[in-house]
Amino acid sequence: MRNQIDYSTSVGLPLVALIGLLSAHGQANGQHVDTQVSAALAQPLAPSTNKTHDSSFVIGNSDQLTINVWGEPDVSKSIQVRSDGKISLPLVGELLAAGRTPLQLEGDITNKLKSYISEPQVTVMVQQINSEKFNILGQVTKPGSYSLSSGTTVLDAIAAAGGFRDFAKQKSIYVLRQTADGAPTRIAFNYKDLIKGKHPEQNIKLEPRDTIIVP
Repeated sequence: MRNQIDYSTSVGLPLVALIGLLSAHGQANGQHVDTQVSAALAQPLAPSTNKTHDSSFVIGNSDQLTINVWGEPDVSKSIQVRSDGKISLPLVGELLAAGRTPLQLEGDITNKLKSYISEPQVTVMVQQINSEKFNILGQVTKPGSYSLSSGTTVLDAIAAAGGFRDFAKQKSIYVLRQTADGAPTRIAFNYKDLIKGKHPEQNIKLEPRDTIIVP
């Protein structure tokens, strides 16, 4: 009697897809999902790091910054952007960080420090992104808003939300996204097909403010 998953067909699937496949296989045989698998599904997404000198990235509230002023350890800080979008540094005082790129914020800090330091050399790194979010709603264990890390896919989002609830319609998931002109668009996602290796292109990378609906 052969009752095994063909792992050769699973090679190349994302880890969470393979976890889903293992889970479905276990349920079909009346087994419980392994506790380690459950724990893996419950793990939060790792945040993006080191968005330094990225002219396309805009700093937001709650982002964690590392600010280094060469030769000035008292001014160099790891600091979180406050809810009002500002940061506070020795000699510099309060500065608006939200809405600025790392390069722009470097310039702002440099200009403030010129009154105290000759030719200040400032580096700003976004150590942890907390401002970019996606939403996942409906029949998942932990619906809500989550930090969006670089390369996060629909499967990653489902895993971050703890997986599906019992009556989730896994073939009818969709992503709501706003286009550049502000119009909403709906992107279909069939989980059942994906774990069978069909239509991998549906497992898209998420963008800030995407909302995943699990009916």
